[in-house]
Amino acid sequence: MADNILNIDGSVLEGGGQILRISISLSAILKIPVRITNIRANRSKPGLAAQHLKGIQLVADMCGAKLKGANIGSTEIEFVPGKIRGGHYIADTKTAGSISLLLQVALPVALLADDDVTLDLKGGTNAEMAPQIDYMELVFRPLLNKFGGDFRMEILRRGYYPRGGGHVCVTVSPMRALRAASLTYRGDAATVHGYSFAAGTLPLKMAVEMADGAKQSLAGEKVDIRCVKEDRNMAPDNCAGIILHCLLSGGSTLGADALCGRGARAYDAGAKAGAALRDVIVTGAVVDTHAQDQLIVYMTLAEGRSALRVGEVTLHTKTAIYIVETITKIKIDVRPDGQQNIIECTGLGYVNPNMADT
Repeated sequence: MADNILNIDGSVLEGGGQILRISISLSAILKIPVRITNIRANRSKPGLAAQHLKGIQLVADMCGAKLKGANIGSTEIEFVPGKIRGGHYIADTKTAGSISLLLQVALPVALLADDDVTLDLKGGTNAEMAPQIDYMELVFRPLLNKFGGDFRMEILRRGYYPRGGGHVCVTVSPMRALRAASLTYRGDAATVHGYSFAAGTLPLKMAVEMADGAKQSLAGEKVDIRCVKEDRNMAPDNCAGIILHCLLSGGSTLGADALCGRGARAYDAGAKAGAALRDVIVTGAVVDTHAQDQLIVYMTLAEGRSALRVGEVTLHTKTAIYIVETITKIKIDVRPDGQQNIIECTGLGYVNPNMADT
């Protein structure tokens, strides 16, 4: 398909879907053809699952890419990008595959299109092993704003495991360039806000119990959690979960979430989310574990030097750094600073060529 194709080993480090998402996003933006092998080699079922396949196909549609090997179970793909164009795009996992992960792969590309982009994303809105869609709105979006990017989101229908069926509409206006952001000054933690929900046939009591568990774990913090029984028309299936977020006086936002699995105690699920947020607050991090790996791509593309103060550098983040360095050849530094780590780099200063020639 292409003579000068960049080979990427999908089994390194985290060895999962994140390698795909970052590789495909940067391939589309920087117009670097890639071949990804050993896809999801570290998973119990290697190869492309529905949500990974749909994410790749979504970006391929957005940039008119030539795509080879794009089928369920495939362990190797080739992706040769074209020009990123605005427009209306649809991705439907037809499973409970995470809509948040579809957004992760498509959003950097949409921000560098030639015109407005509308993404109709269908699948799971609140899924295990991925940030809940509410996290993307309440925590990730304010962090993206620091880099000058933004999106608008409308949750039209909730979708949960195992049926999925969720529907989220995201609109993105393109930008000429991302700006560097320094997320290193923490400041004080303000009130922790939360959203605790029960859906389907599950009672509101579960949402209240999750909120109680979170408040117990966050004893000593100001906590305001809204408990909701979801409308059956919008969320017909059973699920219960909680999303917590906290604005720091330094301007950053921290978050944590949890779902109440079948047979689990609602109180324990809430306590788990509360403890996760408490741990981030205590460590003095400015960016939480869900967001740190997602921001690596934006740091890479931005003009100037960006920095993140994090707690432990996660395996997902180490993987993101490795893939970014492989594709772009820029250097991302990680250095310890007390109980935290600083992740920093001087970005490419990438200017949107699609917007420039409109």
